[in-house]
Amino acid sequence: MDVFETVRTVLAVRAYQDRPIPDDVIGRILESARLTASSMNAQPWHFIAVTERETLRRLGEAVRTGRYVADAPLAVAVAVERASPFGVSDGSRAIQSMVLTAWAEGVGSVWAGFTGMDEVREILGIPQRYDVIAVVPFGYPADDRRAGRKNRKPAEEVVSRERFGRPFP
Repeated sequence: MDVFETVRTVLAVRAYQDRPIPDDVIGRILESARLTASSMNAQPWHFIAVTERETLRRLGEAVRTGRYVADAPLAVAVAVERASPFGVSDGSRAIQSMVLTAWAEGVGSVWAGFTGMDEVREILGIPQRYDVIAVVPFGYPADDRRAGRKNRKPAEEVVSRERFGRPFP
């Protein structure tokens, strides 16, 4: 899928088919995160791919805003070094790379959690020097989510040229 088409059509997916994601697809999703640009090339991240059903269930209980993690065939926890001033930014960019790569492969996802995920750290054995910024569930959408219909503000409300408020183009 073309990159712009992927961005144009990607939607949040919270319900998944009971169908495993092939290892090569999981590999590309994780590789897209690892290859994401990082401020000063610090790469202050660590990605934990989870496919074991019991661990996914426990993560679904731990991530208060993402109970649907329990039903996904894959979840990736994203941890960033606490000491990094760019950790959240770099980790967020890596998450977006995974979301877009997955969507291009026909796999849906959605960012779950953000702060206060110490229980996730404990479940996955993540060292204290990391903050967990997300648990991203992945799976083939349970319903047809490829339409890409988005409710977005018109461009003239959110895009300017040269100075705030000056229309583009």
